[in-house]
Amino acid sequence: MIKRAAISPGGPELSELVYGTWRILDDVAPPSVDELTARFETCMELGLTTLDTAEIYGEYQVEATLGAAFKARPELRDRFEIITKCGIDVPSAEKKQARVCHYNATADNLVRCAEKSLKLLHTDRLDILLVHRPDWLTSADETAEGLNRLLKEGKILHAGVSNYTPPQFALLNDRIEKPLVTNQVEISLLEMTALYDGTLSQCEQLRTRPMAWSPLGGGRLFDPDNPASARIRECMEKMRSRYDDAEDDALAFAWVMAHPSKPLAVIGTNRVERIRSTARAAEIILDRQDWYALWEAAKGESVP
Repeated sequence: MIKRAAISPGGPELSELVYGTWRILDDVAPPSVDELTARFETCMELGLTTLDTAEIYGEYQVEATLGAAFKARPELRDRFEIITKCGIDVPSAEKKQARVCHYNATADNLVRCAEKSLKLLHTDRLDILLVHRPDWLTSADETAEGLNRLLKEGKILHAGVSNYTPPQFALLNDRIEKPLVTNQVEISLLEMTALYDGTLSQCEQLRTRPMAWSPLGGGRLFDPDNPASARIRECMEKMRSRYDDAEDDALAFAWVMAHPSKPLAVIGTNRVERIRSTARAAEIILDRQDWYALWEAAKGESVP
């Protein structure tokens, strides 16, 4: 069973594994309401009660798809914590004013996007709203103004960021009236930047648990032509028996979740059986030497 824990001091309690909805429209046919609610039932059975989405996902269509399920089954809404993100404008039918892809974390845009998300998701509040990417042309004061407005009005219960560097996080956290509760960043055996650039150290310092997107390297972990992936899977095969024959995805998630900043890892599959197999990561405590063996396999070199 997946455990629940507070993501930060004064922050919300979430499940330690999160169901990500980035790819739910990637199949040939989008999921029906019944199919999606059945998937949600599986998540709840496993103790996975936190959903992660974003305005931009599915070319701005995923939030409406999730909302259709919540409209059909209103009781489901209160059984999940909903996290969404906004602030990326891509030329599309939804963003007709966009000539090029750009970031927009201005106060008015954050408020406008959050209000749209509330409507599409058929809910009266967002548990966490994340600024999806740092906007280099918007001041921290301006971004904080929009988040503060949404917090005061109760439209969002908490605010956070995604893909922020430690200085960017510290700056916005200094301006916002209620502390940021998380930084959602890419972490995997194939993407370790957050381990080295201070992101995870900052989270540990603030006791703010990060969220890890793409713990499988965007699927690259299973690429037969990727030398690092081949080394990682070979290493996993040697240790698998020590972890009750856990599958590669569970071991990869367990590697991410073992960091002392205690990342909440986002599962991004449409297959129920993969949700179940990956959920085993919540029960795995990697041996220290196995963790470093996987690091060495990923890097192709010994620990310096």
